[in-house]
Amino acid sequence: MSFQPRELTADQLRRICDPGALPFQSTADLEELTDIIGQERATRAIEFGLDIPYYGYNIYALGPAGAGKTTTIIKDLERKAATRPVPNDWGYVNNFATPDEPRALRLPPGRGPTVRDDLDRLLKTLEEVFPRAFESEQYATHRKELVEELEERRQALFRHMEQFARERGFTILQTPMGLLFAPVIDGRPITGEQYAQLPEPVRRHFEAQQPVLQAEMEKTLREVKELGEEAEKRLRNLDREIAAATVGPGFDELQARYRDWPDIVDFLQQVRSHMVQHVDRYKRTAPQEEAREESPIPTTLLFARKESPFDRYRINVVVSHQGRTGAPVVLETSPTYYNLIGRIERSAEFGTLITDYSQIKAGSLLRANGGYLVVDARALLRQPLAYEALKRALRHREVRIEELTQQFSLIPTAGLSPQPIPLDVKVVLIGDPFTYYLLYAYDDEFQKLFKVRADFASEMDWNEHNLLHVARFIRTRCAEENLPPFDVSAVARVVEHSARLVEDQRKLTTRFAHVADVVYEAAYWAQQAGHAVVTAEDVQRAIDERRYRSSLVEERVREAIVTDEIMVDVTGERVGQVNGLAVVALGDYAFGKPTRITAKTFLGQAGVINIEREARLSGRIHDKGMLILGGYLGGKYAQDKPLSLSATITFEQTYDGVEGDSASSTELYALLSALSGLPIKQGIAVTGSVNQHGEIQAIGGVTAKVEGFFDVCKAKGLTGEQGVIIPEANVSNLMLREEVVQAVAAGQFHIYPVRTVDEGIAILTGRPAGERGPDGKFPPDTVNRLVDDALADLAMRLKNFGRPSKPEKEPEEANNKEEKGEPEPPGEPGLPGDEPEPVDGNQ
Repeated sequence: MSFQPRELTADQLRRICDPGALPFQSTADLEELTDIIGQERATRAIEFGLDIPYYGYNIYALGPAGAGKTTTIIKDLERKAATRPVPNDWGYVNNFATPDEPRALRLPPGRGPTVRDDLDRLLKTLEEVFPRAFESEQYATHRKELVEELEERRQALFRHMEQFARERGFTILQTPMGLLFAPVIDGRPITGEQYAQLPEPVRRHFEAQQPVLQAEMEKTLREVKELGEEAEKRLRNLDREIAAATVGPGFDELQARYRDWPDIVDFLQQVRSHMVQHVDRYKRTAPQEEAREESPIPTTLLFARKESPFDRYRINVVVSHQGRTGAPVVLETSPTYYNLIGRIERSAEFGTLITDYSQIKAGSLLRANGGYLVVDARALLRQPLAYEALKRALRHREVRIEELTQQFSLIPTAGLSPQPIPLDVKVVLIGDPFTYYLLYAYDDEFQKLFKVRADFASEMDWNEHNLLHVARFIRTRCAEENLPPFDVSAVARVVEHSARLVEDQRKLTTRFAHVADVVYEAAYWAQQAGHAVVTAEDVQRAIDERRYRSSLVEERVREAIVTDEIMVDVTGERVGQVNGLAVVALGDYAFGKPTRITAKTFLGQAGVINIEREARLSGRIHDKGMLILGGYLGGKYAQDKPLSLSATITFEQTYDGVEGDSASSTELYALLSALSGLPIKQGIAVTGSVNQHGEIQAIGGVTAKVEGFFDVCKAKGLTGEQGVIIPEANVSNLMLREEVVQAVAAGQFHIYPVRTVDEGIAILTGRPAGERGPDGKFPPDTVNRLVDDALADLAMRLKNFGRPSKPEKEPEEANNKEEKGEPEPPGEPGLPGDEPEPVDGNQ
């Protein structure tokens, strides 16, 4: 009995890009690429997120690495930003009422440095003019007249008090203890001894005058004090009048220049008033020179921080859009808390850290205010408090610059608390899908703040439109990096490699970072070979060299298989043994590795035992695939008998764990072989998962698996009978190397697509699987018949195990019972009446 399997032809093993179908001779004939390739869905989502003006419509762009997320988003943002107005500049200024809360100052778009420089020029002028204003002859005359007037009034008060004392027989003496009244006798003040010798009536007369004199003195001193205060006030008012006259013209001009900006006008008025009210700070000439002469402290330390008392009035411009023509687009590559929010720097002076509003620095949120901020999501989450600070700013629509240390300090310390700045920004987070799903599931605020999901695809259709875009992409890379042009054959080979990257004959990769790598390396090898134009051979050299650089482990594994250190047979037949295929991923390189899978069946009711699971070397998906085998066996063979067997299945010489269900069909084939006793061709490897209906399902990595087994067969010697069984659903995923395609074309290697387990087992054993007939039985000598009989025999042997054997009935007695219509004694329910064929010796 023979079986003819269906094979794939060489044309079905890869899709060829016909260079003759491309409408150019080389990439030099093409225009550079300006559009985004293959990301229509993500582009529409980004445009929607940028256009919608409502709260919370920030964007999370998710997709695989190398898909061009950052490039796409930056280009879209720059195009959108060019149509928007330039946002306001921002600065911090001194808050004269509460210096520890610096005031946020809104400045004209792009003109913040101009406002700052205008004020700086005025302050510099005032620094020179102020001292001269108080050194003028006119000021000195006014001040002298005022002082002389006040001094004359003071002297008049004292003269009046002296006259008052003389009229009562006293004079005023100046002592270290102050002013004292002394009695006068014969025009001369007397001493204490003389006073004691005076007659009693005279002394009583003098003593009676003391309260009156004391009251007069207190009155006079009070008037002198009031006169002093009046003098100080009149002198201060004089200084303020001079100061107001000095600063007035300059501030009038500035306030008129920025009259359309109320915040600036108000700040200038505050500076003007504060300067006039504190004029004493600016009257002295050359304060630094005086300090140098008087202070023993080194000048470099004394003036390390403040060089002028006018510095307190300067504007600290923290955000400037000078020279910008649209809204800002900021890409934050290091999203720490300080880089995002801003920081308050400190200076060390005399061993102490000090700060003021001039040391406030803006973060990327403020630099992007009025525009767009792009942040890597995973980099953001790795930084302490950065993600929470970003959410807080977006939620409250303001940026509050705070010192991070204050949030962790157990003891409050004095510091600055700058006023918050209103925030109007679109934030775009770029990350992988897993991070997005985690944030969406576990962070309620994330759902409210990032409502737009831009999903970047990893592949696009292979069609004429996208072929031309790939060619233009190569043209753009050549122009940017000054590479030689690619001829049409080289472009075709890059396109084929692009399809190989996604393992699909109908698709091309959109992870253009990987395509660009091949472009650069092909250009390198072309230059090494002295080619003026990159050819298909140069591209293939780049691909081969990349594979060679990464294939050390693959070669070592293959050598171990060839030397039988790892036992894998590629010739002959064995019962209960089949070659499975796995994919080993090592960074940017993956290769197929054949693995021997064996099965043993024996009497018992343990079912199918997964040795990897018992050894805790298998993953959940692999365990599921093993459990499916029991469902398939029960549905296929145990409708008329109990499924009574014990079987073990294992991946031989596997020590690091097994995951995935792509070998579940392979394990089933090994089990069917062990039950039926039919040997399996060792030259045919198998991949594919199976469901309970016996249908072979698609798997991943089919190209690597086929090539991996081919390389092993080639190393051990091709016989013309070797090949691989793959799911038919994976045929379109084949993009095999040219070497494998040529071997298939020459009949040295074979690839068999299958839809069901029956097709696969027929290929492996060379015997038809067999279908149940109207009588419910499989045809004789088919795989399924042998398996069914073996399971029936196992069930019967298990039932009779340990029981004494019964003598066989006499033929005549049996015939008489049949003629009389007497039924046979009931046996085990579900067991067939005919005797099963013996099971393979593996049991």
